[in-house]
Amino acid sequence: MDIIRTAIGLMSGTSMDGIDVALIRTDGRGFIERGPFMGVPYDADFRGQLKRALEIARPLSDRNERPAELRAIELELTLRHAIAVTAFMERFELLADGVDVLGFHGQTVLHRPDEGLTIQIGDGPELTRRTGIAVVYDMRANDMVHGGQGAPLVPAYHAALAGKFQQQGQAVCFVNIGGISNLTSIGTDGRISAFDSGPGNTLIDQWVEMQTGRTYDPGGEIGGRGKVVASLAERYLQSPFFRGNVRRSLDRGDFAPLRPEEASLEDGARTLAHVAAASIIKSASFLPETPAVYIVCGGGRLNATLMAEFSVMAEGLGSKVLSAEEAGFDGDAMEAEAWAYLAVRSLDGLPLTFPGTTGVGIPVSGGVLATP
Repeated sequence: MDIIRTAIGLMSGTSMDGIDVALIRTDGRGFIERGPFMGVPYDADFRGQLKRALEIARPLSDRNERPAELRAIELELTLRHAIAVTAFMERFELLADGVDVLGFHGQTVLHRPDEGLTIQIGDGPELTRRTGIAVVYDMRANDMVHGGQGAPLVPAYHAALAGKFQQQGQAVCFVNIGGISNLTSIGTDGRISAFDSGPGNTLIDQWVEMQTGRTYDPGGEIGGRGKVVASLAERYLQSPFFRGNVRRSLDRGDFAPLRPEEASLEDGARTLAHVAAASIIKSASFLPETPAVYIVCGGGRLNATLMAEFSVMAEGLGSKVLSAEEAGFDGDAMEAEAWAYLAVRSLDGLPLTFPGTTGVGIPVSGGVLATP
């Protein structure tokens, strides 16, 4: 009989806005019982430190290399995760001995799949020491050792959630719009296809912060007042990333930000929302089936301008767009839940990635286990 474990997932994504904490009970297979969720935002100073970490990591060629400044940021990141876990457990009246494992994403500071290089900072053994709970961390590396792109990893969880749509005989596509957007398609035959689809919130966030000092466009309100600058949109959408049938994973630096003089605040935000939506559609053209339903999770689903653009484009191709909530899920919690699910799969040696998700040669497990 498969063991059902209680797991907490911890996600700090490419948008670098904070830590998502979510609890599930699962056997790492088809049984999933979703529990509470909590978001812990980063302050501006620490977000600045994470941006500095991206700069420090840029010249690195050894994934284990930690220059002193990067190591200091890694320890601060780990401490903040430990505090987040403690606060989550206090809030929801959980005890350490009632949680089997933490799934720790860490912070990706460099991702160069073509070079077989990915660096996530986050000290798993230190997190274990501070929480008293086993930690599975560094879940991307083994995939890349076996020839995969190291991303996306969430598809295994999406496939487990897709059951009710498959029962209706529909091809369903989960779209996670974070800093980078990614797709997971579960076909009518159960086949999983997944890949990064293009820029999500990163370009919009960079633009709004550059122009206003705010870290994002709340609800897509700024973009909603603008118009699409076609020449700028085309510049992004003509990227080689969207050509050819070999999908690859992206780093947040793969698409350059707009320059301040290229558009007004509103037109820039609207154009970049259009680019995020069109990127999904262009990348979805490489799927084996046109999805009947798109289920959108991640922060981008809260950008009404982006969602309106995406809905019009998808409906023109005969597809329906639902937010995660409209489909019965929690779009804020889904990535953190996925990391909890993957941690349990890792404990059981089950595959985290597949040829159809990362391009790895064979299904492989992954992750490193740190125990108290």
